[in-house]
Amino acid sequence: MATEAPLHGTLAASVTPLLPGGSALDEVAFAPLVERYVNAGLDGILAFGTNGEGVLFSLEERKRGLRLFVDAAAGRFDVAAHCGAQTTADTVALAADAAAAGAAAVAVIGPPYFVLDEQAQLAHFAAAASACAPLPFYVYEFARTSGYAVTLDVLWRLRDAAPNFVGMKVSDAPWEAFAPYLSLDLDVLVGPEALIHQGMDGGAVGAVSALAAAFPEQVAAVVREPSATGAASLATLRAAVERFPRQAAMKRIIAASGVPIRPDVRAPLRDLSTAEAQELAGWLASTQATG
Repeated sequence: MATEAPLHGTLAASVTPLLPGGSALDEVAFAPLVERYVNAGLDGILAFGTNGEGVLFSLEERKRGLRLFVDAAAGRFDVAAHCGAQTTADTVALAADAAAAGAAAVAVIGPPYFVLDEQAQLAHFAAAASACAPLPFYVYEFARTSGYAVTLDVLWRLRDAAPNFVGMKVSDAPWEAFAPYLSLDLDVLVGPEALIHQGMDGGAVGAVSALAAAFPEQVAAVVREPSATGAASLATLRAAVERFPRQAAMKRIIAASGVPIRPDVRAPLRDLSTAEAQELAGWLASTQATG
């Protein structure tokens, strides 16, 4: 029996709260961060993805952090766990733990650095899906980050090998790189905000958005009523944020909304310089004034 796909609507690719210097999880900040997302009307979050610095944390930090997210959500929205890691063994361990922790779904990106052929891709994703079964499993496709695209043939074969493989988060752009993944009869969640309108018009069921971590209301509004104009406005907003070190900038924007979260990130990521922080604050003030 096939597993039902739960994720839909707007999910934030959540940031991860950290203590000064990025040395450890800031456990007390998880609950207010989740409250911000719940109150903004999001349908869920993806924990420990690219925006959440996931691959920079130990397995124990990722396991502990996921439980903090799940406990804070308290069933009010979905918490999906990104369990991608450098090795299959670590990915399997995280996927199995996510199921035990009460996550709504598991997503896995292809391991970076080594360009995996189709046989290796299939074996890796099948092992991760099996580890969390029957929890819904999603492939996180982002060729720019992993270093290679997951082929359509691998995904077709994975459907046969893993009954709980139900969908994908696709972060590839431009549209020509994104569109083929809509042909697989899977639930597709759009990563690039600029493609939300086209993606949902082509059958995508929602978005997993980095921008929604800092601007949840704006992204949710475009997902609810997709339009070319709305997607373009989100693309402009995303480009403005990307002028700065993204994860730290996102945390600063979230803090400006009243969430007690520090800008600290895990090295080798960095915080903004003094000049960058001033520029970001000025831009954010002007955005709020015109909004």
